[in-house]
Parts: sequence; structure tokens; C-alpha cells
Amino acid sequence: MTSPQMRLVLWIMLGIVLLLVNSGCEKPESAAADSEHDGHSHAEGDGHDHGAEHAHADEIVLTANAIEQSGIKVDSAQLWQLRPTFVVPARVAFSSEAMAHVGSPLPGRIVELKVRLGSDVGVGDPLVVVESPELGSAQSDFLIKRTAAESAAPAVDLAKSAWDRARTLFESTQGITLTEVQRREAEHRAAIAALKSAQTEAMAAENHLHLLGMTQEQVESLIATGEVNPRFTIVAPIAGQVVQREVTLGELVRPEREALLVLADTDTLWVLADVPEARLPETRLDAKAWINAGSLDVHRHEGIVSNIAPMIDWRTRTATVRVVVQCDDKSLKPGMFVQVEIVGTPRDGEEAAPVGAVPEAGLQTVEGSPAVFVPVPNEANTFAKRAVSIGKTVGGLVPIHSGLVEGEQFVSAGSFILKAELGKSTAEHSH
Repeated sequence: MTSPQMRLVLWIMLGIVLLLVNSGCEKPESAAADSEHDGHSHAEGDGHDHGAEHAHADEIVLTANAIEQSGIKVDSAQLWQLRPTFVVPARVAFSSEAMAHVGSPLPGRIVELKVRLGSDVGVGDPLVVVESPELGSAQSDFLIKRTAAESAAPAVDLAKSAWDRARTLFESTQGITLTEVQRREAEHRAAIAALKSAQTEAMAAENHLHLLGMTQEQVESLIATGEVNPRFTIVAPIAGQVVQREVTLGELVRPEREALLVLADTDTLWVLADVPEARLPETRLDAKAWINAGSLDVHRHEGIVSNIAPMIDWRTRTATVRVVVQCDDKSLKPGMFVQVEIVGTPRDGEEAAPVGAVPEAGLQTVEGSPAVFVPVPNEANTFAKRAVSIGKTVGGLVPIHSGLVEGEQFVSAGSFILKAELGKSTAEHSH
């Protein structure tokens, strides 16, 4: 092969190599389109998922059983006429109108103790048994005087019969003197007087037994049996709890002693508040009040103002205002120091305009801001957090300035469960 031919062959081979290299480096249009399409779909998919996650971030879904067990309750927001309140210090005390100091009506010795400190008793329940020689002596005296009264009755009948015979004999034949007739009449009158005296003494002896604590049934039993029993039982005059027991078994007691036991109604208590002089014009009878014992008591007790002292303490410039409160759970104890929130009455007589408000239990602080939980429409057992702006709490109700309007539903009880579930959900998403 000649030199020109060889050069031609080399150029042809070089062209083929260059063509193959260029075709390997270029990307097919279909592959580029597919790659571009895949990238667009992925970006679009990410945007859609994150938007859905953000939209449901403040929602909690519970089962119907969990809602019932957690005590979650839904109510409709409504308007309330909130009156201003003020808080004053106070102390808890027993109601002096529902207390009893139980003593012994006669001297004796304690032979039985039927109750202990803290025992609950009803009216007529036995408290202590006392053995008293004085009671036995009084019973014996009653039996003697009753027997004397019964013995005096036949003497009246005999004297009456003798007087009648003498009078008849004198009137018919004058076989007896007038003096004898008059003597027998005097004997009859004396017998009547003796009977009345004996009956009076017997009645006095019976009344003495009643004063010593014996019932009519016990007196009748004594009459029937004639058996003296020097023991008597002291019973509870009121229903309540034994709050003091200043007596022991075998101890001698006397009527001069103020009390062996003290009974008190521990369900109805008095809270005695020290209201400053400046607040007295706002304080009215029958006003509502709430008692707060702080960390000692998780309950919020509601009471009513029942009395306002007519005088002001010149040293403290306060007046004692009595609040009556029911405390069936026994969480308030006499002697405790508490705070009382009393609903005031405007001095100008103008009532505040109604505002939307929710119970304190329906409000939660989420991420440092107040919020309520509301049911999500058309989504069963689903609740969403909603931020609200609030005012000062008044009587357990929190005014809502924005975020919730009248008629809207909200969780009024058990919202702390939803707050806890929301916290767990937020932590999981962050992780």
C-alpha cells in the first residue's frame, strides 16, 4: 500500500474513534427527561408531606375509651357576669352552732368508754358509762317514796268510810256526837293531805332521776323490777365527730367539770376572714367565697358569707367575716390558716358587663402561652390546641378576650391530659 493510501486509512480510523467517544459522552434526551422528572416529583413530594405534618402538629387523637377514663368533658363557651373579688387571710374553725361539750350530770367513776378520739357518732349514741353511788341512792329514794305514796291511798279510803258511817248515824239516830263526826272528817282530810304529800315527794324523786339522766323508759323499768342500777350512760346530744376526749377509764368525774368529750360537726366549718376596713363596703351577706389552703389542699372549696362582725378591731383595723363552707372530704382542718377570695359588690351598684369565660381547669399554659383545647370538626375524638388571650381569674373563671367566642365548644375538664399528649407528640416529631 502506498503512502497516500495508508494516510487515508489512518484518517478514516481516527474519525471512527472520535465518533465513538462523542456518542458515549452524550446523555440521551429520554434519560435526561426522566432524571428531571424524578427530581421534580421528589421535591414536590417533600413539600406536600411537611405541609400535612405542620397542619396536624397541634392536634391530639384519643380513643373513646381514653377520653372517658381521663374524664375529658366538652362544654360550650358562654358569657358570665364576673364580679371583682379580693383575697384576705383567714383561719378555719368549728361551727360553734354545731358543737357540744358533753359532761356528767353527777359524780361517779368512768367504767366504760364507748368511743375514741375521731369516732363518728349519731344522736343518742352511747359515749361513756359512769357508775355513780349518788344515782343508786336517788333510785332507792324514789322507790321508798313511791311505796309511801301507794300506802297512803288505802288510808284515805278508810278515813272516808269512817266519816260516812259517823255522819249517817248522827243524822239518823244521833247515836254519835257531832264532835265525833267532825273528828272523823278531820281524819279523812288529813289522810288526803298525807296522800298528796307522798305523791308529790314521789314525783319529785322521779323528776330527780330524770335530771340525773334517766329516761322515762328506764324509770318504768326501775318501778317494774325494783332493782337499783347505779350505772348510767352518757349519750351524744348531736351527730358529729369526737374532736376531744379528756377522760380515761376509771377516772373520777364531777358535774363541775366543763366537758368529758367535745363533739363537732366536721362537715360544716366556719372560715373566719379578717377583712380590712376599706373592703367592708364591698362585702355583703350571702356573697360567694372560695377557700384556698395552698399546697395543703388541692381542692377549691366554695362557701357563703353568713356573718359580718358589727365591730372593727381597733388594733388591726379589720372585721371578722364568717364564711360557712361544706367540707365533706375533711381536707380543711380547724386551726388551718387559709386565704379566702370573696366576691365584692360594686360600691356604685353598677354590674359588670357579661364576658366570655372558661373554668380554670379548661385553661392550660402551652409553651409559655395560655391555650384551650377544642374539638376538631368532622374528626371524631380529635382535639386541637388554640391560643387565647385571657384576663384576671375571678371566682375560678378566666375571662377570654380573644381566641374563643360564645357558643364554641372547648374542653372544660381533663385538658391537662391533652396537654401531656401534645407534649409527647411534639417530642416524638422533634426526635
